[in-house]
Amino acid sequence: DLATNLVGQPLVRQQVMKGVREFLENRNPEKPLVMSFHGSTGTGKTYVSSMLVRYLFQGGLQSPYVHQFSPIVHFPHAERIEQYKESLKRWIQGNLTSCGRSAFLFDEMDKMHPGLIDVIIPFLGPSWVVYGTNYRKAIFIFISNAGGEQINEMTLDLWRARKDREEISLQDLEPAISKAVFENPQSGFWKSGIINQHLIDFVVPFLPLKRHHVKQCVVSELLQQGLEVRPGVVQEVADSIPYFPEEEKIFSSTGCKTVASRISFFF
Repeated sequence: DLATNLVGQPLVRQQVMKGVREFLENRNPEKPLVMSFHGSTGTGKTYVSSMLVRYLFQGGLQSPYVHQFSPIVHFPHAERIEQYKESLKRWIQGNLTSCGRSAFLFDEMDKMHPGLIDVIIPFLGPSWVVYGTNYRKAIFIFISNAGGEQINEMTLDLWRARKDREEISLQDLEPAISKAVFENPQSGFWKSGIINQHLIDFVVPFLPLKRHHVKQCVVSELLQQGLEVRPGVVQEVADSIPYFPEEEKIFSSTGCKTVASRISFFF
């Protein structure tokens, strides 16, 4: 499914498949699986996380063992941060007690109040038992637009140096992502013990998408909506999306995010 439906993200496929497969095959993991997804809007971060839980849990995102957090919905007020810390800790602890194989998805980490996420540190490390619960089979996924700008700039620089985006390696991107995400006072990971204690197993970069990737998204959206795949429509939808940089217009500014809503304009 990743190979067929996730367009233009070779690094994501490698990282996620490797991480999840090794983790699930290990009957006695040393610590929970912790992955952090980074990239700009519409590159597939939410798509991949929901695809993962769809295959791992009956009912996918609706499963009682999958828990999603959004800073805007769950932790909106800075002055209540202590209260949020307490309830987040209790929530994770309670749910790991009822199912050690739970998954926790944290959306928009770039909007999370700094310091809040550190309450979950005891659940992410290699300790045997925390609060009387073996929680090492849990999965934690952090999703963030932070680092997206740096990933885009780097991909653009490599494109200008005539290097294909398929040749980009994790080593090319990791330092820039770390700097953008972990040294930024606006980021939920700022000065976080999660970083200092190296509790993230996989930092997964999502690259900006080119026009031909957008066309692939249009085709699969048309098929999903049960509509006829007409080359003219595919071209028109792809052309209606903004691209950057201004002169060359190489990469989609919104990834594939607005594709589904645009199709109706051209049918």
